[in-house]
Amino acid sequence: MKVTLLGAGAWGTALSIAFAGKHELTLWSREEDVAADLKATRENHRFFPGYKLPDSVAVSTDFEAAVAAAELLIVATPIAGLRPTVERLKAIGCKLPVLWVCKGFEAGSGKLPHQVVTEVLGQQALCGALSGPSFAEEVAAGQPTAVALAGNDPAFAREAARQLHTARLRIYANDDLVGVEVGGAVKNVLAIATGVCDGLGLGLNSRAALMTRGLAEIARLGLALGADRQTFMGLAGMGDLILTCTGDLSRNRRVGLALAQNKSLPQILEELGHVAEGVYTAREVDRLSSQLGVDMPISAAVAAVLDGRLSAAQAVEQLMARDPKEELA
Repeated sequence: MKVTLLGAGAWGTALSIAFAGKHELTLWSREEDVAADLKATRENHRFFPGYKLPDSVAVSTDFEAAVAAAELLIVATPIAGLRPTVERLKAIGCKLPVLWVCKGFEAGSGKLPHQVVTEVLGQQALCGALSGPSFAEEVAAGQPTAVALAGNDPAFAREAARQLHTARLRIYANDDLVGVEVGGAVKNVLAIATGVCDGLGLGLNSRAALMTRGLAEIARLGLALGADRQTFMGLAGMGDLILTCTGDLSRNRRVGLALAQNKSLPQILEELGHVAEGVYTAREVDRLSSQLGVDMPISAAVAAVLDGRLSAAQAVEQLMARDPKEELA
């Protein structure tokens, strides 16, 4: 199959490496310097150093040509880049199926990725999300990984999962697009919370409680948006939450660790050097949960810390001081 990755950041590069042995790959970059570096050295020194891009992967800065070379498109931008990318696809009349690997709610609109895509390309567009417990570095290194592929059409999701599945990247088809996207979005917020917990030295009991109650928050929001509860027990729910909250490669966890040291958010993001989606998603989750009347105290506390309304230590005290509610633990 001919596949074009739109976005030459960490994920675009990692997936190009992972799929290169099975498909005809094109990696599109909007940055001329990144593309030149990839062509000259086969390495993405700016966004993903240390991993060689196979010679079989074509690198392009010509958007229309890269799209024209494909049968399937995978958008590998942060969520902030999703709408501009699909608007470019609409402008050139593209009718190809589209997948994305970004996770979060769009800043400002509060929309999930599939809502953004269908708003721009129309309800008839075949599309879906590739999500689950996966660090780009381990995917590029060929470490065994399993993720979910959820589509707006079950037959499309099954066929895309079958086609993209490799010996090292196991892909399970899923028809709960809302659930997969909610799980992928909110786990980043909870990874910030877990980083704060660990950074303050609150212990393993606290971490376990935080992650468990965090999973309950994910499920509550997902159900309010029409998701299937079972999704949150799988790769895109519990699996992604466990990885992002505990893995040292997690950018969102690192944000939380730095917040626990009372570093300012601008300083943290500058030192990180990459997008941490949970920072922007936290505000949208807090706003959306308030609109829907969904109780999400941990997510609300993260938003308050990020906005400077509470310190990390104050947020912990506030959470622990809450009156227990009559609900299942």
